[in-house]
Amino acid sequence: MSMRRFAHKAADAALELLYPTRCVGCEMPGELLCDECRADLPWIEQRRACPVCGAAFGDVTCTGCEGDWEPRATIAALGFTGAAPRMATCLKDYHELRLAPVNAAAMLCALEEASFWPARDGRPRFDAPATDAVCFVPATAEAYARRGYDHMELTARKLAGMLGLPLADALARRAASDQRDLGRTGRAENLRGTMSAVEDVSGLRLLLVDDVVTTGASIREATRALLRRGAAEVTACSLIRVW
Repeated sequence: MSMRRFAHKAADAALELLYPTRCVGCEMPGELLCDECRADLPWIEQRRACPVCGAAFGDVTCTGCEGDWEPRATIAALGFTGAAPRMATCLKDYHELRLAPVNAAAMLCALEEASFWPARDGRPRFDAPATDAVCFVPATAEAYARRGYDHMELTARKLAGMLGLPLADALARRAASDQRDLGRTGRAENLRGTMSAVEDVSGLRLLLVDDVVTTGASIREATRALLRRGAAEVTACSLIRVW
């Protein structure tokens, strides 16, 4: 074992002693996600999800998108209950970077299940061989400076590796007003024009990932930016879908 690797392992052991790993769901010590919280994850059943916006139970009639949606399909792994919100916020705001591969693995499970069900164009909602690259909804420069990392870049990089696809760091984002108190129309207007494609994505079939989809304003604006730059199509995937 090299001295550098030994030093890293020693530092990790010291940190674990001082700040023991706790479950992000129930805060029991031991694992990032304990067996009980893992068993209780609110998985979205893909065959019953909306093939357009990914809302749970939207396969027959969906009020989440009413068919007006730029991504060709949206796949979401979890509902906004239980440990799921903490899986997103602990990575995003509390520097628990070890959650990036955990969240990516959850998204991979949803993508694999969604590959058995049709999108509105009749093709599979996700088709890895028909996907050229993974990209992500980026943090603003201000958020990146505050956190020191982009949580969705970390997650997208892990997911791309699991899928055997390249990562395309294709989008840039400028700051917008706080969205928490805005409705669907207000969120869309608030984000309009805040994202742009900074790489040539002409002809590419892209998988666009984000952590949480509520009204879809972020992924729709990101998709529009990618399509304007020449992307052939965009399929979206999120860890969580709020409906």
